[in-house]
Amino acid sequence: MNSYGDPSSSRGRAQIPGANGDPGAGPADAYRRGDDARGSWSEGTAQPGRASVPPRGQAAGGRAPVGGSAAVPPRAGSAAVPPRAGSASVPPRGTAASGSASVGSASVGRAVPGRASVPVSPAPGGSTAGRAGAGRASVPVSPAPVSPAGRASVGVGSAGRASVGAASVGAAFGGPAGRASVARASVSPTSGIGAPPGGGDRGGPGGPGGRGPDGRAKSARARKRRRANILIASFAVFIMLAGIGVVGFTYYSTNVVLPEDTTPPQATTLYAMDNKTIIAKVGEQNRTLVTIDQIPQHVQDAVAAAEDRNFYRHSGVDYKGIARAAWNNVSGGDKQGASTITQQYARNAYDNLKDDTYARKVKEAILASKLNDKYGKPQIMQHYLNVIYFGRGAYGIEAAAQTYFGKPAKSLTVAEGAVLAALIKQPVASETHRGYDPAVNPVDAKSRWDYVINGMVEEGWLNAPGRPERPTEYPKNIKSPKNGGAGIDFGVNTPYGNVINYVKVEMREKGLCVDKEAEVTDKKPLCSQALMAGGYRIRTTIDTKIQKAAVEAAQRKTKGSELAGQPKNLMAAVVAIEPDTGRVVAYYGGDNGTGTDYAGKNTDSNGTVTGGHSPGSSFKIYTLAAALKAGKALESRWKGRGFTPEGTKFKVSNAGVDNPSCGNSCTLKVSTLKSLNVPFYHVTQEIGPDKVIDMAKQAGVTTMWRTDTDPAKAYDLTKTDPKDIAPSPFFHVVGYGQYPITVLDHANGVATFANGGVYNKAHFLYSVEKQNETTGKWEKVSSEKLDPKRRIDKDVVADVTSVLKEYPGQVNHRLADGREATAKTGTWELKSDSPENGDAWMIGYTPQLATAVWVGNVQKRLPLKLNDGRKVSGANLPGGIWERFMNDALKGKPKETFPPAANIGDPEAGNGDPPPPPPTPDPPACNPLDIFCQNPGNNPNTPNNPNTPNNPGGGTPNNPGGGGPDTPTNPGNDNEGGAGGGLLPTITPRTRE
Repeated sequence: MNSYGDPSSSRGRAQIPGANGDPGAGPADAYRRGDDARGSWSEGTAQPGRASVPPRGQAAGGRAPVGGSAAVPPRAGSAAVPPRAGSASVPPRGTAASGSASVGSASVGRAVPGRASVPVSPAPGGSTAGRAGAGRASVPVSPAPVSPAGRASVGVGSAGRASVGAASVGAAFGGPAGRASVARASVSPTSGIGAPPGGGDRGGPGGPGGRGPDGRAKSARARKRRRANILIASFAVFIMLAGIGVVGFTYYSTNVVLPEDTTPPQATTLYAMDNKTIIAKVGEQNRTLVTIDQIPQHVQDAVAAAEDRNFYRHSGVDYKGIARAAWNNVSGGDKQGASTITQQYARNAYDNLKDDTYARKVKEAILASKLNDKYGKPQIMQHYLNVIYFGRGAYGIEAAAQTYFGKPAKSLTVAEGAVLAALIKQPVASETHRGYDPAVNPVDAKSRWDYVINGMVEEGWLNAPGRPERPTEYPKNIKSPKNGGAGIDFGVNTPYGNVINYVKVEMREKGLCVDKEAEVTDKKPLCSQALMAGGYRIRTTIDTKIQKAAVEAAQRKTKGSELAGQPKNLMAAVVAIEPDTGRVVAYYGGDNGTGTDYAGKNTDSNGTVTGGHSPGSSFKIYTLAAALKAGKALESRWKGRGFTPEGTKFKVSNAGVDNPSCGNSCTLKVSTLKSLNVPFYHVTQEIGPDKVIDMAKQAGVTTMWRTDTDPAKAYDLTKTDPKDIAPSPFFHVVGYGQYPITVLDHANGVATFANGGVYNKAHFLYSVEKQNETTGKWEKVSSEKLDPKRRIDKDVVADVTSVLKEYPGQVNHRLADGREATAKTGTWELKSDSPENGDAWMIGYTPQLATAVWVGNVQKRLPLKLNDGRKVSGANLPGGIWERFMNDALKGKPKETFPPAANIGDPEAGNGDPPPPPPTPDPPACNPLDIFCQNPGNNPNTPNNPNTPNNPGGGTPNNPGGGGPDTPTNPGNDNEGGAGGGLLPTITPRTRE
């Protein structure tokens, strides 16, 4: 006996040895057919014993038992089929045994109780005399121990072709009878030598490759077998992947923790003072959270009909969808999966589920399952509808309702709710589909809407007892998309944008946010992210009526504004404040919140704070108040002629005029009304520039820029003692407005005067609310807290006001209906010794409203010219804006008056010459008893007499001392006052030699 068989096996038919077992032996009739086998089979007589197996590539001579059965060398350790006497040898691959035939479908009978199938693959090889072409045979069966002899039948078929069919195997390891399925294999065709006609390479009916009637049938069967084999193999791979998925799912289910914070980022909404008008909405995502009771049931049902009709029935996970996605991946299709609403919520709520991988899908399913355990269906629907994207920058159902229909979600109709539900599948266009936005793709949007409505009917959510009726028409009230609409930057690109910037600053000041990450808490986010993701509801101090008046008066692009049609380099800024509260009711510093704010502070890329403008003579209100506080009366006299201060290199002039009409005996009142610089220089020199700076600080000026550095350096007056910065770097010229301040600060200072000397900090924030995540109710986290402080003596303010209320008439800008108001202009030159102007102001107040207006350059500093070529001065363009704005803003408000002057201080103070004594009357030229005798030249009561004490400095009360650029009664006269000019703010510091 050799190593391939066991002579003790019982006698039976030829058997095909197992892949890892001993071959059986015994007489049998063997029949094998390969694909397109070339030749027929030959019969021989089986002999007891075993045929030897020649090496690969050789042909065995002689006759093989029963048609040339061959044995395959066994793999050590087991045999697939019990051996029997007289087994036949199957040659290795590449070898043909004498008389062998291609193996066809074979079923091995009863080796043990049960059935065994032997999948065989064809093996190539040549044939010798008396043999058909040997097929390649491979027998991949699982090993089984030797069992008693049984019967095995080898498949039957006609010459030339056989396929190995499936068979059942008994108990795999000698166990009890049973069935086990073993893989299927096919037998490939091989070429043979000496094949009879009909099966050869060239001759016979089959022709080349054995094609003919029989060949075509065999080819079709082969193709069918191949397709079946691919499906079986793919299914095996799928089972393997599924097994891995089960293991992975079990692992992740144990280790993945449901995140605690599932609250999505919300946009912050800013309202006007009326708490109804939205002026801005900012955030990473335009979202406002709502609770489920604020979402109509028909809206919830529409979403379920669109995205997950089994939502109310399943456990949160669509396992069929996951299996389909896995199969699609195996078969080379697109990644997909029928995610439920719960899975979609998990994907949108958690940042680590954004990638499109199968690991993500597994984790998504796990989180969805856990969410389903944690929350009820209403809560899951609520969470989902608060996170999902609806297009047009709208996240969540509330933002979507506002964006598409201009109403809250609770007011949506059935038809409107279905429009929003239809959007979820694809709210924006892609390369392959235009999406379902009705404004972009109305046809598909309507088709998707029909799908949603039909689904609601099918599920019994419409046209059923207690349910709404099916809508009959597609909604026609869908809003068109808007740039800058209810998106994440609504309001930023409008004049309200700068209000947003101030709100951020005030939230920091109130401690509602922090700048250091280590200090972040649930209640105090980072200030850089507070508005973008905090979901606050903020009520600002802005009055939309007054804001509209400011924009219509000062914005260039507004038709009919004061700047419309003027040279393009001109820019205006307007700030209005309510004096008794400090609320900023109007703010125009530019057309958006991302560019330069011409009314406030800016920070450039180097961190330098900029934004101030030289206020010119408008700053003299603080110098006048400081003088009164120091005991100088309005009637105190000061030198008014231009001069060069001792120890300096510059000359102080009155807008280029050296000798005003009041000469060296100009009262503070006249000096204010005539905007003379020289008297205010003397005042500042006498009381000290620090006193002037301190008065401005007390009124509300927080920042002042020195002008001898490049760039100009800002000083925070709230943190600086004025004595430390005056007279250096802020010299005596501070008295008439050389050093820049912001429009906002100037308006705050003016408001303090309007409020009788009581200071209220200018602010934009009235209240801040945050939504309770549990109840959905808004709760206040901050409210306006006024802190009025008397900063200036009321008598000082009364005297300043008594002078300034004459000024609107001086510059021909009285308010409508005789409303009492104060005003002061200011102009600063473009550069040193230049006749051109670079900044122009008009400030003023009533008891109800304080306003500052500035006109200057957009960017590059150029001469300020009107379109008719005239110079811009405080009295013309800024004055026109101020008058128009104040009339519009105060329309309908009651007229209020100011308290009378207190006339404090010493009228004998000052360095000016005393007034000349009244001239001695000349003797009458006629009989003094003659009642008709008159001498106008000597009558002290004659109007326009230059020596009249009631008209100090010459001129008339309505035009004291003559004109200047700010005096409309003499607009072309630059002889004195008016412009409140001075030296360029960028010249070297005013220092003594």
